[in-house]
Amino acid sequence: MCTLWLCFRAALQEPEPRHMLVKESKGRSARRRTMSSPLSLRQQLSKLPPKEVFNDKMFVVGGWTPDDPSCLVEQFCSEYNEWRSAARMVKNRGKVSVGTLGGLIYTVGGEDKIRCYSSVERYDPDTDSWSTDVAPLSSPRSGVCLVVMDGYLYAIGGHDGIAAINTVERYDPKMNMWSKQAAMLTRRSGAMAAVLKGHLYVIGGNDGDTALNSVERYNPVDGTWSICAHMLSPRENAGCAVYLGHIYVAGGRDELNLQLCGAERFDPETMRWTPVKRMRSKRDNVSTGSLRHIRCQASLLS
Repeated sequence: MCTLWLCFRAALQEPEPRHMLVKESKGRSARRRTMSSPLSLRQQLSKLPPKEVFNDKMFVVGGWTPDDPSCLVEQFCSEYNEWRSAARMVKNRGKVSVGTLGGLIYTVGGEDKIRCYSSVERYDPDTDSWSTDVAPLSSPRSGVCLVVMDGYLYAIGGHDGIAAINTVERYDPKMNMWSKQAAMLTRRSGAMAAVLKGHLYVIGGNDGDTALNSVERYNPVDGTWSICAHMLSPRENAGCAVYLGHIYVAGGRDELNLQLCGAERFDPETMRWTPVKRMRSKRDNVSTGSLRHIRCQASLLS
């Protein structure tokens, strides 16, 4: 079963600082000294506005059941260490693309046993509800590559039920409108995408006949695509993430339809791909992500 994990951050009010009674020396009365709470340390480290911290929410959206595409949505409640059901998507569909923009979840395209969809749904975690009033794609397709850049959603490529396509569309949430952008140089379905240093990279995928190792890069300033260095191995449905200034891809399926455990990374400075340590297991339809955490310096804790 293939699922997509999504994390949200919701603003919360910070509780008042804790106080501790501290005796300074003999003969002096004890006085109350304000001690920094862990939340106030997080404010200093992340430079958040006063009285504001973040509460992360994690969701699992969609995936395949043994018989049918699933529209189940679940939210993980860390304080109780349990999963709770959330509102279901309106349409049952598999191979749906999922992304987040402005604190909302968008599901784009997808397919069932009969047809592909062009419709888009939007989930609001605050109201636990789905909306279907989002503008649809220009054409039905599944296996779309979905990525966020500069406040827009980009829907890239996919399969319309007959052939892989190279269509690129951009969604403006303020206008509730998709607009076509310059088409990719290659038709791709099941590709990977990443945004790095102001450029959008589309990697691998399948052109309808075979898995690809080709990579192309989109410049949103002039709206043009250019060819980049090829991956070391063709792959589709691989995991992709940006980590420490590099693009990493792992797993997927190759041109022989074999599952992969290999991984590689792209350096935008040298424009080269290099291998990294293989995963322990072969994985297809895999998702990857990077997690940034904050380490407190000793001086802030004293």
